Amino acid sequence: MRLLKLVPDNTNIRFVRLRWPALVFTLGLIIGSLVLLATRGLNYGVDFAGGLMMEVGFEEAAPLDQLRGTINGLGVGEPSLQEFGGPNVVSIRLPLPAGDADAVQRVVTRVQNAIQVDNPDAEVRRVETVSGKVSQELIRDGGLAMLFAMLGVAAYIWLRFEWQFGVGALFALVHDVFVTLGFFALTQLEFNLNVVAALLTIIGYSLNDTVVVYDRIRENLRKYRKMDIGPLLDLSVNETLSRTIVTSVSLMLALGALVLFGGDVIFGFSIAMLLGIFIGTYSSIYIAAPILIWLGVSGQTFVPPDDSKAEKVRP
Repeated sequence: MRLLKLVPDNTNIRFVRLRWPALVFTLGLIIGSLVLLATRGLNYGVDFAGGLMMEVGFEEAAPLDQLRGTINGLGVGEPSLQEFGGPNVVSIRLPLPAGDADAVQRVVTRVQNAIQVDNPDAEVRRVETVSGKVSQELIRDGGLAMLFAMLGVAAYIWLRFEWQFGVGALFALVHDVFVTLGFFALTQLEFNLNVVAALLTIIGYSLNDTVVVYDRIRENLRKYRKMDIGPLLDLSVNETLSRTIVTSVSLMLALGALVLFGGDVIFGFSIAMLLGIFIGTYSSIYIAAPILIWLGVSGQTFVPPDDSKAEKVRP
């Protein structure tokens, strides 16, 4: 019985030939993501925005306009309503009321009773509260975690390989993170601590995939010193392509199941991971490898200095 192979052994795809269109596409994604972040911003969850969040379920589609008018009339603050995972579930955000837990419970009870007057089927499924001070600390700590993770990755690659590889890995990671953030700005899906955890996981996965490709490039640079850098990069990426595709497809199948059946609580995490795995695979092939050409990597990069001089004086 023949084994199924997603990538044949004799695969010889010329990835480097498309490096300029890939660069334009990559810069377009990054610039587009930055524009979306600047204009639309992220739809922060209660973790980052602070306040009171109520998740209310209905048997049928939720009447958003009616709910907004009802809550506005209670005098508990300006509400923000959004469908959450489906048309019959609504996320209601309100300013955090002053006082203790009893004050929060009174607001929740008032909102629930007011909604059930016209919608007896309404059910409060979840209530979350976060103070403004805690939310600011979470934003700061989450941002620092991603920044230090990317800088640590770049330093590790720099020490293990050469500085060009560190720069290439860092650029690929910046691309992966900003494209994922741009997706959340475009779709206005809730951005919370689960998504930050997904971004950190994406950084780790993208690094792992990039290191595999870089390790093969370094090995081939030592083996084929006279080969042009373009064909050598194509050879290295094709040699690791089977591993890259199998790993990525396996992860995306599992994440796809989580997106479809995992529920609303982990939906943001699952969709961020699914997109991140796809983007991370693309960046390992079309960003991390071709950028080495522009950074001056050649067949002499890993040649010891003494050996390089000996080759120059050899007749």
